[in-house]
Amino acid sequence: MSEMLSQDEIDALLRGTSDNAPTPKVETKVEEHLDSMESDALGEIGNISFGNSATALSTLLQQKVEITTPVVSEVTVDALRERYPTPHVALRVGYTEGIKGENVLVLTRGDAAIISDLMLGGTGENVDPESLDEIRLSAVQEAMNQMMGAAATSLSTVFAKKIDISPPLVEVFDATKNQTIIDRLELWDTMVLIEFDLKVGTLIDSTIVQIAPIEFGKQLVNELLNATTSSATPKVEAPKAQPVKQEAPKMEAPQPQAAPQVTPQVERQPKAMPEVAVSQAEFMPLHSPSAQEAAPANLGLLYDVPLNVTVELGRTKKSVREVLELSQGSIIELDKLAGEPVDIYVNQQRIARGEVVVIEENFGVRVTEIIQPHERIGIV
Repeated sequence: MSEMLSQDEIDALLRGTSDNAPTPKVETKVEEHLDSMESDALGEIGNISFGNSATALSTLLQQKVEITTPVVSEVTVDALRERYPTPHVALRVGYTEGIKGENVLVLTRGDAAIISDLMLGGTGENVDPESLDEIRLSAVQEAMNQMMGAAATSLSTVFAKKIDISPPLVEVFDATKNQTIIDRLELWDTMVLIEFDLKVGTLIDSTIVQIAPIEFGKQLVNELLNATTSSATPKVEAPKAQPVKQEAPKMEAPQPQAAPQVTPQVERQPKAMPEVAVSQAEFMPLHSPSAQEAAPANLGLLYDVPLNVTVELGRTKKSVREVLELSQGSIIELDKLAGEPVDIYVNQQRIARGEVVVIEENFGVRVTEIIQPHERIGIV
């Protein structure tokens, strides 16, 4: 009987539960630290940077990746503990150049396990979330490193300055316990929380969360506003081109004076025309014996010039991936059939066709066709 609760105690517990609901606290914090303009700016920054990250992650995983719909809010450490009662995977990323600060990416263990399996060459299907060992966590770390590197490149473009990051640190954390990530977050007091929809093919349809201190979020907003202001200032320099228009009338002044000088000269020309002697032009014969005899002598000067003769068996096209996959013993299929004439090139110019023969122990080519000169220069 002593272990049973009275009705008053039950009512007090219920009142305490309703009073400690985290939602009203989060709403008051958002209004206090971030206005609507700053929230929209952070959402737009996240949308641009993580849009580029989706492309990088898609290339790594060989899957279609979509990261969209950022939702910005503010959260405290206590509210974060209630939000993530089960263990998750966190990656801490620091910004070392351009902007200073750090943020944390949060993934579910299931999503992290699928990403690691795809990174290691698996299919991502039927993956156990409990299988996240050091190797798989390293694979997740590399994927997030590529993602945040692409995000930093996007920020460099938006902010018009170089942005660089440090390699991310990955760990599995339990928000209900005091661990490394949580200890770090407690120093931030209040945090900006940006949620993105994460879709990876048909394997993942979840959310990825970015957490950063309020000061870092405001720093991003200020950088965006400064970049927007600086990009608009060059338009003010346009009036500097106006002095060029004032010089144009000066060039028109001499034109009326030049016109009277030309007119008398034109009128005098007809008087001199009868004095010009006109005779028929005489040309040397095109096929004179002297010209034909000189050609062999001139051609003899080129007899000792070395030329590169190349025989081409065939051609094909390969992607960079296919070229990198070539190894000893690989077979490359060409665009010509067996027994088909090969092309003979002189200084990269095709001049003949022939067939491959064997002379003692060496390969050779028997010329079977000489390409006409007009075909060599592309004349049909």
